[in-house]
Amino acid sequence: MPPLIAFAGALGGLAVVRWAYKAAQRVNRELEEARLARVAEATRANEIPTLRRDPNTGAYRPG
Repeated sequence: MPPLIAFAGALGGLAVVRWAYKAAQRVNRELEEARLARVAEATRANEIPTLRRDPNTGAYRPG
């Protein structure tokens, strides 16, 4: 009986690893799609401001 329990545990462990791997791939794919959509939207609308140096403080500010 103990070899059967060990075999069942190994199969269960493999199932959990496979599930976690697929879930991680799905989440990363969704995050990448969201990032690409955000970048495409910003570049399409030309909403990315250019930075200019403030002569008084020397700091870079949008403008």
